[in-house]
Amino acid sequence: MAEQARLIKKYPNRRLYDTRTSSYITLADVKELVLGREEFQVVDAKTGEDLTRSILLQIILEEEAGGAPMFTSDLLAHMIRFYGNATQGMMGKYLENNIKAFTEMQAKLQEQAQAIYGENSPISQDLWAQFLNFQGPALQSVMGTYVDQSKKMFSQMQEQIESQTRNIFTGFPFPSYAPAAKEEQAAPQQAKDVKAEAATAKTGRSSQK
Repeated sequence: MAEQARLIKKYPNRRLYDTRTSSYITLADVKELVLGREEFQVVDAKTGEDLTRSILLQIILEEEAGGAPMFTSDLLAHMIRFYGNATQGMMGKYLENNIKAFTEMQAKLQEQAQAIYGENSPISQDLWAQFLNFQGPALQSVMGTYVDQSKKMFSQMQEQIESQTRNIFTGFPFPSYAPAAKEEQAAPQQAKDVKAEAATAKTGRSSQK
């Protein structure tokens, strides 16, 4: 039978109570649970509302306030702009899938290193660092290619939309253009009429003389 997630209650005084150990814990203790990959849930002690996300965000905020933040101001600004956007759900899933893939790759490399060099050997971390140093340029190249392809696909979509728009509106008689066309066609005829009237008047004067 699968073990239930560890239940942590948050009280109005902002204290966190671990129901498994029957003791109060700190935000640092919750961080250790995250690092230990232990499943847990934080709920409001009074209402039962799930507060797990807000607690995790508090941990991230404390980490970002430290000496080595992970997110730049530009990245955070871009992330904020995705809220309320049509791509919000897609972007969240995209980031989640990429982080999961990265984490799984790291875990497999560590397992293989531990199997060879022992469970407590620091070599596994060294191997991961070497892997990142070796694959860094390759990963950047892949991401650069992906961005370039995305931009190219976006440009093609724009051209397709513009082409479809032109095809849709081709042949529609726009009122704003019709009078101008009629005036252009009527101008030469009016000039001919004026000349004809002038010639008739001249002929009439000549006959009277």
